[in-house]
This record gives sequence, C-alpha cells and structure tokens, in this order.
Amino acid sequence: MKVYIYELPSKYNSDWLSNERCSSHLFASEVAIHRALMKSDLRTEDPYQADFFFLPVYVACNFSTVNGFPAIGHARTLIAAAIKLVSREFPFWNRSLGADHVIVASHDFGSCFHTLEDVAIADGVPKLLKNSIILQTFGVKQNHPCQDVKNIVIPPYISPESVRDTLEKSPATGYRDIFAFFRGKMELHPKNVSGRFYSKRVRTEIWRRYGSDRRFYLRRNRFVGYQSEIVRSTFCLCPLGWAPWSPRLVESVALGCVPVIIADGIRLPFSSAVHWAEISLTVAENAVVELGKILDHVAATNLTSIQKNLWDPSIRKALLFNVPMMEGDATWQVLEALSSSLSRSHKRSSVSIG
Repeated sequence: MKVYIYELPSKYNSDWLSNERCSSHLFASEVAIHRALMKSDLRTEDPYQADFFFLPVYVACNFSTVNGFPAIGHARTLIAAAIKLVSREFPFWNRSLGADHVIVASHDFGSCFHTLEDVAIADGVPKLLKNSIILQTFGVKQNHPCQDVKNIVIPPYISPESVRDTLEKSPATGYRDIFAFFRGKMELHPKNVSGRFYSKRVRTEIWRRYGSDRRFYLRRNRFVGYQSEIVRSTFCLCPLGWAPWSPRLVESVALGCVPVIIADGIRLPFSSAVHWAEISLTVAENAVVELGKILDHVAATNLTSIQKNLWDPSIRKALLFNVPMMEGDATWQVLEALSSSLSRSHKRSSVSIG
C-alpha cells in the first residue's frame, strides 16, 4: 500500500504552526498524522503509484481570541479551496470523486465541522467530502449524519512525550492513592448560554452526587500537571462533553488508570487493537446515580484483571501518535484500517480490470 501526500500551499497547513498549540492540543492529530506519513516508508512521491491520497489541511488551529478554544467556522471553506486546487492541478480527485482521498477531521463532530451537535447535524457532511475517507474522533454506534461518510474513528491527540515524562516519574504499575478521578468542566448549572445542556447534565450530576464523597477526587479548575493525578488514580471518569469522546480516554489508558466511559453509544477507536471491554468500564449516562456502587463492586471483584490488560504497553502505543511512526502506534493503526479499504484504490481497480 502506498500513500501520496499533496504538497499544498502553506496557508493550508504549515502557516498555522506559528502557534505552537497547533501541534500539541487535543485536535492535533491532523498535524501528527501528516508528519508521520511524511516520514513513512509507505509514502510515495509518484502519485500514479498511490493507493490513497492524503490532503493535509489543518482546520483546528484557528484559536479563538475570546476563549482560546479552536474555532472551526472556516473549515469548510478551507477544505473546499484545497479540493478545488488539487482538482485543477491533478487528475486524481476527479477520477474517483475523492473516494481514495483521506482527510482528517479531529474535532467535536468530525466531518460535520461544527462544535455543537444540533448545528452539526443540520449542516451535515459537506457534499464535496461524501465520497472520501474521513479520519475523525467522533463516532457513535447508531446512525448519525456526521458519520454519513466512510470514516475511521481515531483517538484525540495526547503528546507521547508528555506521557513518557509522566511515566518516568511515576510508573503505570505504581501505587494509586486516588480511587476515582475527574478534573475538568463540571457546570453547576448545565444549561449553557446558548440554551443547550452541557454533557447532557451528566457532569453536573457527578459533581452534585460525589463532590463531597471522599473517594472521589473531583476538581473543576484547570491544572497543567493533571497527568500526575491520573497516574495516581485507580478509576478515571470519562464523561461526554459536547461530543461523546474525550482526551481523557487516551490519557487514562496511557497512564494506566481504568477509564470509566460515560457516553452512551460511543464508538471507540481501533477496536481490533484495543479491546476496550477488557480495559475499561462503561456506565450508562442514566446510571451515574449508581456510579459509586459500580466502582466499589469492580474494585472488589475484577479490578486486578482489568489493570493487567490495561497495563500492556501495546495498548498505550496504539492510542498515541508518534513522529516518526512506530509499529503498532496510532498512525500505524490508521494505515491498518485503510488497508481494509483497498477496493477504493484506483490503481488496484485499474490493475484488476486490466
């Protein structure tokens, strides 16, 4: 299998790297995958030898001056301009209508390119991308307009270097003095100014029920060194936010804390490599009232077995994007997933027909 990477003008990718957050925040898989593929043996500089074509457009690096969060209102326009460019200068998009082209959409609702679900659903997947392959963090088991396209669910980006630094100080198999951990946004009044309920009230319910429970280490404020807390924790709560997925899924696994997934219907990344049922707990959103009892039961029964599976280094590797790519890591898993879609390769279909 070979991948051709379009060399686009810098306004589509490298210009955004002037802000160093672009290559390190939770949506930065769009940067990491590009960099890893550039150094991969599977890259070809001859597009006629390619099975797939990678379109390196960074859409998640436009950080808001108001709140510092990524603003992706420009994403559709930027991607459309990139497609127009490669369609004009190369024959490859037009001959397959983009079916063998790969694009990263590493933000809240993936290929719908909006941070709020109702707007994302109303907008849907851009018509231009309907035939393409989207690498996206968003995935659910039920039908959803934002996955009405060939897609591969990928993990959010967590710096492999930060994980390694944390584990050098505190190994994953070390002593854990925190029973249940969560640090992040937990609104006391979950109805947002937009009229929407953040986290479907789940995080608010966790805070109300367990904020004063000494077994639960819950913090609503930011803390740069929070990975040092994860590596001390037995269970790490991973409730939905606006979208079902969360960087906590990767951080908890990478640092050996059992992820407690509270996001109904979520589709998790790389299930062929990461056997999620063996390394995590899933708690229904409406069962948060029983969360304490559930964790107590697991701690008294099969916690040791879960931790043994979780602490396998190959599990951690499968969820982290390394540059250069390492066998078994997240970019490697993406390429493995792409290899099952070689029927989309124009080169292969041309050979078979001939």
